[in-house]
Amino acid sequence: MISMLLAYMKAALHYATYEILTDEGTFYGEIAQCQGVYANAETLFQAKVSLRETLA
Repeated sequence: MISMLLAYMKAALHYATYEILTDEGTFYGEIAQCQGVYANAETLFQAKVSLRETLA
């Protein structure tokens, strides 16, 4: 069961997109195929971690 969830997360994260929000100086990431799964953080690394946590 856990391996299925990990495979789903890995597949979903493959579709993640990230951009810099120049107005705020932060990084925004989302997975468009997963409604409501997005993150905003001060660094790209933090945005990736936050997006993964949101997906979980």
